Amino acid sequence: MVNRMSNVTNTAELAALIGRKHDCLVQLRDLGKRQLELVESGDMPQLLKVLAAKGHLIALLQSLERELEPYRTEEPESRRWQSAQLRADTSAKSTACQTLLAEIIAQEKAAEGRMSHRRDEAATRLQGAHVAAAARNAYQSEHSHGRAMLDLSSDA
Repeated sequence: MVNRMSNVTNTAELAALIGRKHDCLVQLRDLGKRQLELVESGDMPQLLKVLAAKGHLIALLQSLERELEPYRTEEPESRRWQSAQLRADTSAKSTACQTLLAEIIAQEKAAEGRMSHRRDEAATRLQGAHVAAAARNAYQSEHSHGRAMLDLSSDA
């Protein structure tokens, strides 16, 4: 009987860990949506805050994954659940975690692409500004040299 109770306790812990992982992934997904909005608007100070918050959630997710590791070696059929409903709920959350993770990865790729695009646009604008400044400097230099070389003396 002790083994059965221990196994039920383990599945309760597993359910709690899966629930926490799901909550963490929901928060990461929501922050990912906000990240995309901030990339589009160019609000870098807020973007940095969102990225910092995501960093904390990623650290939490890594910790949860380490805690879940021992359960990965177990045979799922050998687990004893407190109730069929808890087992079904945990299974549904585990499946939802996989869906959330795929969504988060897609968000990250989209954010990376958008940031690269914004970086390239900024580089193009800077290059344009550099060319304009060089042209202005060349014109000013030529213009000032032209005045210095203009001979206004008369032979009369």
